[in-house]
Amino acid sequence: MIQPIFDTLRLAVRNLVRQTRRTLLGLAIIAGGVVALMLANGFVQWIFHDMRESTIHSRLGHIQITRPGYLREGLGDPYAYLLPESTDLGKRIAGIETVTPRLAFSGLVSLHDETISFVGEAVDPIREAPISRALTIVSGKPLSGPEAQEVLLGEGLAANLGAQAGDTVVLLVTTAEGGLNAVEVTIAGLFATITKAYDDSVLRAPIELARSLMRVEGANTWVALLDKTEHTERAIADLRRTLPAADYEIIPWYDLADFYNKTVDLFTRQVAVVRAVIALIVILSISNTLSMSVIERTSEIGTMMALGIRRRGVLNLFIAEGVVLGIAGGLAGVCVGAALAMVISAIGIPMPPPPGMARGYIGQIALTPGLIFDGLALAFGTTVLASIAPAWKASRMTIVDALRHAR
Repeated sequence: MIQPIFDTLRLAVRNLVRQTRRTLLGLAIIAGGVVALMLANGFVQWIFHDMRESTIHSRLGHIQITRPGYLREGLGDPYAYLLPESTDLGKRIAGIETVTPRLAFSGLVSLHDETISFVGEAVDPIREAPISRALTIVSGKPLSGPEAQEVLLGEGLAANLGAQAGDTVVLLVTTAEGGLNAVEVTIAGLFATITKAYDDSVLRAPIELARSLMRVEGANTWVALLDKTEHTERAIADLRRTLPAADYEIIPWYDLADFYNKTVDLFTRQVAVVRAVIALIVILSISNTLSMSVIERTSEIGTMMALGIRRRGVLNLFIAEGVVLGIAGGLAGVCVGAALAMVISAIGIPMPPPPGMARGYIGQIALTPGLIFDGLALAFGTTVLASIAPAWKASRMTIVDALRHAR
């Protein structure tokens, strides 16, 4: 069983070697398609990974814990959904590096004669540091502590207010009881995240300052950071077993990352189109190459059949040639693509700011085992499909007509 297959493949290799120019052209087409797919898909995969980690480590964390219904109904009365001030979940659940409280508030911020509204996010700067390591301090410095009389302004919010690091501003808010309260604070610095809309409206303050200003205790949200993003589902399952569903709602980061989800959906569709176009080009090119080979070898095919080679043997031979082309072209494409990916990643790809983001970035190519397998699968699958029609045509020839072809 194995020997006939081996003999067919060996004969296919010999046929490809003696048609050097056509074989090299076919290999170049297949390898080029694999390289194009690897680079395009690798760049998109790097965007996905970088955007995912930036989203998690600038705002969302891996998991957020709230009172049930807070995200749906809490905007109108956030202080009806308060959690305790702190929690020991980090010690009780495996994989959680830190859990930090956050308190939401809003109001007006004034500088000189300029007053605009803001959305406030009160944090514990020390416990928040691991979660917010992708938050960029554009100017000034981070918050120094949970009780400091200072705030961080989003870059867009500061631009609209005309504020800079070191300025003194006044925060005016409505307290939990419905009264007014104000405090004078210093702008410690300006920050930027990957989401421009967030930077245009958000102010970050130490959580003790916000609690004093709003005259409340506790937090609206506990934000958990895990040791690895891949452990999110396991941690969620552990949290749901630990915390009663009637009192707590467990929300994974991907349910909150609307911009990330839409970007992944858009880019996934685009990569699918690119893959389909590359596959179509390879199929048409290799099919045409093998068809020309069949025409030139018509007399040879007639001789083979006259010597007793069955039609199935002829069919298998030409399909085997396509398989060998696909494997060789795929391996060559993977090697070239991997080398180019490493070189391009070392140099970097300067990219302009995408829609919804304030800054450009330096792109790279993410080389993963899945990417390599995808390239090999493309090469193998397309060449097998491309070889079917020429192989069928060769196997259906009439012996007499094939032998008379060269006369």
